Amino acid sequence: MRKLLSFMKPYSIQVVAIIVVLMVQAYCDLSLPSYTSDIVNVGIQQSGIDEKIPEALAEDDLQKLLIFVEPDEQEVVAEAYEESKGRYDYDGTVVELTDDVKENEDAQEELADILAYPMLLSSGMEMGSSTKGMDAQSMTDPAVMDAMMKKLEKMPETIVEQASVVYIQSAYEKIGIDLNERSSGYIFSTGAKMLALAGLGMFASIMVGLLASRVGAGIGRGLRKDVFRKVVSFSSGEFDQFSTASLITRSTNDIQQIQLLTVLIFRMVMYAPILAVGGIWNVFRTNVGMSWIIGLAVLLILMVVGVLFLVVMPRFRILQNLVDRLNLVSREILTGLSVIRAFSTEKYEEKRFDEANRDLTRTNLFVNRAMTFMMPSMMLIMNGITVLIVWIGGNSIDEGTMQVGDMMAFIQYTMQIIMSFLMICMISVMLPRAAVSAERVGAVLDSCTKINDPEEPKKLPEHRMGEVEFSHVSFRYPGAEEDVLHDISFMAKPGQTTAVIGSTGSGKSTLVNLIPRFYDVTEGQVKIDGVDIREITQHDLRDQLGYVPQKGVLFSGDIASNILYGNPKGSDDEMEEAAGIAQAVEFIETKKERYHSPISQGGTNVSGGQKQRLSIARAIAKHPAVYIFDDSFSALDYKTDVTLRNALKAKTADSTVIIVAQRISTILHAEQILVLDDGRIVGKGTHKELLKQCPEYYQIASSQLSEQELAEDMKEVG
Repeated sequence: MRKLLSFMKPYSIQVVAIIVVLMVQAYCDLSLPSYTSDIVNVGIQQSGIDEKIPEALAEDDLQKLLIFVEPDEQEVVAEAYEESKGRYDYDGTVVELTDDVKENEDAQEELADILAYPMLLSSGMEMGSSTKGMDAQSMTDPAVMDAMMKKLEKMPETIVEQASVVYIQSAYEKIGIDLNERSSGYIFSTGAKMLALAGLGMFASIMVGLLASRVGAGIGRGLRKDVFRKVVSFSSGEFDQFSTASLITRSTNDIQQIQLLTVLIFRMVMYAPILAVGGIWNVFRTNVGMSWIIGLAVLLILMVVGVLFLVVMPRFRILQNLVDRLNLVSREILTGLSVIRAFSTEKYEEKRFDEANRDLTRTNLFVNRAMTFMMPSMMLIMNGITVLIVWIGGNSIDEGTMQVGDMMAFIQYTMQIIMSFLMICMISVMLPRAAVSAERVGAVLDSCTKINDPEEPKKLPEHRMGEVEFSHVSFRYPGAEEDVLHDISFMAKPGQTTAVIGSTGSGKSTLVNLIPRFYDVTEGQVKIDGVDIREITQHDLRDQLGYVPQKGVLFSGDIASNILYGNPKGSDDEMEEAAGIAQAVEFIETKKERYHSPISQGGTNVSGGQKQRLSIARAIAKHPAVYIFDDSFSALDYKTDVTLRNALKAKTADSTVIIVAQRISTILHAEQILVLDDGRIVGKGTHKELLKQCPEYYQIASSQLSEQELAEDMKEVG
């Protein structure tokens, strides 16, 4: 989770904006149940009367009320009312609240406290219920009043409030106020407020969705960019740590999981606590007596989610690893399809893919089934809680301690609270998988790149020469127990060709991979123009090199883009010159679109020899100071090989050329040949010198040259 939060740091301002909008949305959603309650309680049951004291009433009704008011408070009540100047459908005198009292809420509250019980008594007296057989004279007796007040104080507050409303209704009807019109007006005005709040809530929801989507997309884009940059900066050692299939999964599937969860966090996780806290606050304001029901609902939800967590969480890490495995198998099958067909192992590979696919499907089904179990469980809890509220609330309404609207509001608030926990729980089930994805992406971003630029890099000489020097170089692969190269020392000079030859596994490719810093030396130094390559930037170093790997690599595009890959601003003449030297013009000219002929992904629409020639042309078009050919002529026939090397010789007259080769014919005319055996230089010199001085070289030569060629060379040496 910490990783997920760290990915959101660059978007702090947007996150704050989302929280503010969420609070607006929550306010709108939480206000609607109270308005629903008001419509039922006030608009329907109370005919739109929401005041606690009558704003206008007949003068004789006021006098009756004063009978039950304490003597020291009668003057306060009398001064609060004055004769009305309005027109009422009543023959007698009508009094109404003074303007001062209408504008003073404290004064109204004081009057409500004074008149609450008198209105109850007055309405009861008129209905002839509790005061049957008593007249006003007997009820004013102090002893009788004390006894009645003690009984009234034991009554629930809601009954007193309802009695006050009943009294105000009768008082208004008496002076001719149309209660139906008042009820309709209240319902319409409250409904208009609800529509406005619903509209504002909808707008807030849309804004949250928009902002959350933008932040989620931004995080996904940023992570993909950061992962790509990190992977591009990887040395070969880091690629050994992370498989290609795993890196692809981490930069696609894992980041997609993070992006999806980010949006859900903003839309649901952040909203749920706000809604839950607001709902709980409103519930305690509505009816504290049933608040235990919410605690029961939350407990049941947590129990369900707890069981799911224990069962599902361990499967999420397995799930991502199985995605890695499926990608790995798929990639191996697709890239090795020709070999699979050649050896007729389609059935075996189908079985291998089917096993990986079945394992992933089985785990996915388990997780999805567990998650689908959660929803009906939650719905059962929600419906059960609703029935329980209706049962308890119905009894309370029957006893007069709760109103219908209050119960409806309580149900809505409870559902909002439960939905809040449900949203959090749903995300919590998804969170482990996203957390695993965040850890996997974080592992790539936090990985320590072994090849780094120095803090204060040196500059190469302005007049570049391209002189490469190995000084007592030893190298060991990360995690290996033994060195692959031992105490290698030589100098490759400009204008000369330095060839490296040796048996398979002797360390030839490893040696040349140290020059571009694909790996760093374990001991010793590799210098270019007298400067240790670790003391200059990788860009400056590789800008001097024209590297042709052992396996030709082409990129999707066309022939021109591949040749000028290292020199994008190169001219057509430079491109054609490079293609001519690489002996690629012959097959390029046969294509319909020539240099604009498309190259498919991986160069699958050209042969191995054509791919190598285009790779060589790419290095030539760059005009580097140092050429590195890592067994790059192996796919060429003898004639093309000779023609290419002769053309290359003229082009590289002022450059340093380093060739790794398996064939003696490729390096016969090299000015310096290094013979490697088990990571050590066992011979150094020209072809003829090595035939005489180096048994290992002689053994290689005797296996490749005819007896006549070998005899002639030995004759010249001898």
